Amino acid sequence: MTVPDPVGAWHRLADSSVLLDGFHALKHAVRFGAEIPAAVTVDRRATLALADELAPDVRDTLDALLAEVPEPTYRSLVPRPHPTAVAALAVRPSREANLEKLAHTPRTAPVVVLDNPRNLGNAGAVIRLAAGFGATGVVTTGTLDPWHPTVVRGGAGLHFATAVERLTVDELPSGPVFALDPEGDDIRGTKVPDDAVLAFGSERSGLSAELRARADHWVALPMRPQVSSYNLATSVAMTLYHWSATGGAIS
Repeated sequence: MTVPDPVGAWHRLADSSVLLDGFHALKHAVRFGAEIPAAVTVDRRATLALADELAPDVRDTLDALLAEVPEPTYRSLVPRPHPTAVAALAVRPSREANLEKLAHTPRTAPVVVLDNPRNLGNAGAVIRLAAGFGATGVVTTGTLDPWHPTVVRGGAGLHFATAVERLTVDELPSGPVFALDPEGDDIRGTKVPDDAVLAFGSERSGLSAELRARADHWVALPMRPQVSSYNLATSVAMTLYHWSATGGAIS
């Protein structure tokens, strides 16, 4: 059932909830079991028509969740209005539940580690990629919050499809650490196991000394000479594709 006072609920819950910006973020969060206490749209009919076209599997759930509000009210609730004029609040998965997923063995898919990432949009794109490939989770080290609203926006709500947490290097889950580095062995000659921990440094500074000390294998992506680096999300995509193409199963 639609919340009777969605705006009041929004104001009560906003500081402790995950902001879902736009139709696609809400769609994905619903698909992957997020608890959503408030959802608003400027035009219910248009939003449900979009669901009929793009996500009929969640149409009935959205029908029950969405409350229509005037456009000025919607704009007052979000820092940056989305073109679909849809927004929702979701309950963040517990840290304990995510840590349990990351620690569970045997793993059927790698864990992606972003070591001291800096770009919020890139982090969101990586989480979206990891969800698409069925990775066990995405871990960040350093100061960037992987649940920052800009990261969630970049991830299109797919934080709820994989385990996303910030950990120290000492807290990383078990498994062989494959460090991506230009001086490593060509990844095309390497079989990446399902329980791998795939570590990516920032484009500017690479991997930290702490993570380098944890590395079991050094691998490099194929790259034309004199090209200095790939975008972080591109590097993750290439690595996960190599894993999947050499036997890794996308679930």
